[in-house]
Amino acid sequence: QVQLVESGGGLVQPGGSLRLSCAASTFTFRDYFMSWYRQAPGKERELVAGITSTGGSTNYADSVKGRFTISRDNAKKMVYLQMNDLKPEDTAVYYCKARRQLRTTWGQGTQVTVSS
Repeated sequence: QVQLVESGGGLVQPGGSLRLSCAASTFTFRDYFMSWYRQAPGKERELVAGITSTGGSTNYADSVKGRFTISRDNAKKMVYLQMNDLKPEDTAVYYCKARRQLRTTWGQGTQVTVSS
């Protein structure tokens, strides 16, 4: 089963940028649909962005369109979330998720705090 390790979270000022990384350990990484979710205190976990196995198609939550970019490097078994023009409302724990068929695997989560 795939294992996911996230990194790149931290504290950033409004308008700043961060890039989250998710490293996967699996021989079949190319078979997985990858996505990023986030969960703010008191709110449900929500989908931020998703990317198909080949990287040919992506989707984003309306709240992050034009600011966030999801990408993947199948050779490196990595998924990224480039976050630009960060806003305080982006503050949340961000989770990497891998899905293949009906099986899903979650990363441990990484905290992103946007504050001045």
